[in-house]
This record gives sequence, C-alpha cells and structure tokens, in this order.
Amino acid sequence: MPKFVIERTVPGAGRMDEGQLQELAAGSNGVLRQLGEGIQWVHSYVAEDRLFCVYNARDKGLIREHARIGGFPCDSIRQVSAIIDPVTGEAP
Repeated sequence: MPKFVIERTVPGAGRMDEGQLQELAAGSNGVLRQLGEGIQWVHSYVAEDRLFCVYNARDKGLIREHARIGGFPCDSIRQVSAIIDPVTGEAP
C-alpha cells in the first residue's frame, strides 16, 4: 500500500494535553473502523498548530474520506516516494 504524509492545521494542537490527544486519536480510530480495509494510520507528529500524519492507504481519496467523515482538516496529502535515514548515507 502506498504511504502518505498528511498535513492538518489544528490550532492549539501543540498545547493539547494527553486527554485531548487521546480523544482526537480515538475519533480517528473510529472512522478507520468504519472505512475498513485499505487505510491504516501509522503515527502522527504534533508540532505547534499542525499535525503531520503518516498513513498507508490505497489512494488519496480514501484519506480525504477519512478526513470528511471525522471532520478533520486535511491541508495537503503527499505520497511518499522514498524513505531515507542515516543508514542510507553509508557506503555499501
């Protein structure tokens, strides 16, 4: 399944407490259960007023549907073409 990075503007996200983040995650999980196969939330980064979410999904349309049903913002969806890390820079 392709991997995507979704950017969401959520004012005050970086100041949310554990309970608020749990509620947000539970809402997303509920929508994922409704949608069934073809989409998986990997994890999200909370940074200031934004969430950067990593998903595996069949296509962008399914990610947009998740956002629509859950009432989540969806500023951009970008398909990941490669993943690099420090090991990538090591000689074979």
